[in-house]
Amino acid sequence: MEKETGNISNTDVTTVKKKVLQDLSINNGGGLVNSWVNSMRACSPTHLKSLMKQSSWLTEHPPALDMFEEILHVSEGKQIVMFLDYDGTLSPIVDNPDRAFMSKKMRRTLRKLAICFPTAIVSGRCREKVYNFVKLTELYYAGSHGMDIKGPAQGSKYKEGKSLLCQPATEFLAMIDEVYQKLVEKTKVTPGANVENNKFCASVHFRRVDEKNWSDLANQVGSVIKEYPKLRITEGRKVRY
Repeated sequence: MEKETGNISNTDVTTVKKKVLQDLSINNGGGLVNSWVNSMRACSPTHLKSLMKQSSWLTEHPPALDMFEEILHVSEGKQIVMFLDYDGTLSPIVDNPDRAFMSKKMRRTLRKLAICFPTAIVSGRCREKVYNFVKLTELYYAGSHGMDIKGPAQGSKYKEGKSLLCQPATEFLAMIDEVYQKLVEKTKVTPGANVENNKFCASVHFRRVDEKNWSDLANQVGSVIKEYPKLRITEGRKVRY
């Protein structure tokens, strides 16, 4: 990574995250754990916010509202579909993932949006958990990073025929549950670590883990995942899937 006059040149958040994730696949032993820890730091909100201020990311990815007229022009005659994340978009990022409640105002806005466009919530969380937060039947819900998709049950003018249900990875359910149980057991010695069963994936939240314990946590997670070559680790905001 080169620096020019105090700024990161030709580098944005996506590039940095890709570089770190590439390091995960080429290192082994202690190097692998170090790469995991670096990845955990790189994907933390504080680091990303700082990086975005230094780079050209905001210039290359301007807010949609600043280009609203252009969006209307290119979408003329086309169907606009809204895809929204849950955590940090419809709800605030919180220390306890079970307390990520959406406001009543946001729910009203989301309901109005679904009247205008087909609207989907895409999350790494379990689909049922996201629905229990949102409680709107007229939306599409994609949980477990798209491994569990369900269409509107009622109340949506975009619903066609039978309700959509797509779960292409059901063969891995038993494996994911087994991994979840092992992760809970392995990480219980790390204060603040929280393992979440998202049905088609498991999440290890480390937002409340002291940074000095991140290496230990990475070791614990790695010792479990290495037994399952069909699974891989991805990154979120202070969470590993």
